[in-house]
Amino acid sequence: MKTNYKITILTDKTSWMNKYNLKLKQLLEKLGHCVTCINDINELSNGDIAFFLSCYKIVTQEYLLKNKHNIVVHASDLPKGKGWSPMTWQILEGKNVIPITIFEANEKCDAGNYYWKDVIELTGNELIQEWQEKLGEKVVDMCVKFVTKADKLKQIPQQGEESRYSKRCPNDSKLDINKTIKEQFNLLRVVDNEKYPAYFIYKNRVYTLTINSTDLEQ
Repeated sequence: MKTNYKITILTDKTSWMNKYNLKLKQLLEKLGHCVTCINDINELSNGDIAFFLSCYKIVTQEYLLKNKHNIVVHASDLPKGKGWSPMTWQILEGKNVIPITIFEANEKCDAGNYYWKDVIELTGNELIQEWQEKLGEKVVDMCVKFVTKADKLKQIPQQGEESRYSKRCPNDSKLDINKTIKEQFNLLRVVDNEKYPAYFIYKNRVYTLTINSTDLEQ
C-alpha cells in the first residue's frame, strides 16, 4: 500500500483560502507527502491527489487525468447548493448548521461522487473573517483525513433533488435603507470590507459601510 503521495493544492490567487492551504501543506508534509501549492491550473502536474479548493472554474478532463484523485470540498449538502459561495448563501438564509461535502471532481459543476459529509456549526454572530476561519479549518481537517484514508474510502453517488446558487457580485452587498439593521444582519455578516463592502444609496449618493465586532466585557 502506498503511503507517500504527490499532492497538489490549487486555489485561485485572490482567494482567502490560500493561507489555509499553507497549513494543509505543512500538515501533509509532516505525514511524509510531497505537496505543492499553485494558483494556476497550467502548473498542475501528474501526481496522486489534486485538491481544488476555492476554484472558480470547472476543471476540464485534460487536467483531471493528471491525478488519480481530484478532490473538492464544497460547503453544502450536495446535490443541494451546487455553484458559487454556498456558505454565504446559506448564512443569508439564516442557517447556522452548514453541511460540508468532500467529493471527486468531474467535468460537471459539483456533480462528482462524494466520500462523506460533515457540518460546521455557527453561533449566528460571526462576521466573514470568523466564519471563513471555521470553514478553512474544516476544509484542512477533511483534506488531511482524505489523504490518510484515501485507499479505504468508497465513493457514493449524489442522490436527491438538485439546487444551485448563483455567483455573487458587489451589488449583492447593497443594504435596504427601509429595513432595520437586525433584518439585514446576515447580509452584514457576509460582506467584505475591502472587496465587496456593504453600501446603500440615498439622495443620489452611494454610502459605503464597514463592519467590525468586539465582545462586550463581562
